[in-house]
Amino acid sequence: MFRGLLRCEGFGVPSRKPAHCPLKTEFGKNVTRLRRARGMTQEDLAEKAGISARYAQSLEAGEYFPALPTLVRLREELGAAWGDLFKGC
Repeated sequence: MFRGLLRCEGFGVPSRKPAHCPLKTEFGKNVTRLRRARGMTQEDLAEKAGISARYAQSLEAGEYFPALPTLVRLREELGAAWGDLFKGC
């Protein structure tokens, strides 16, 4: 029943990873800058924010944008204002 639907244009699985979003990239740069300014490693930030080190690395690389609860924890652990996190976004 759904087999034909999946073959319709626009409903297929993408064949490659989408291009980086410039806003995610800028957000990642901000997280990196704030983390380094506080002398923290990615592992330190990950542990304090309750995320994996790999996820912290992916955020800084601009691959992902965190969900709101994670975003709040990141901001708290970085001691940053919202404007600092989203500067240039």
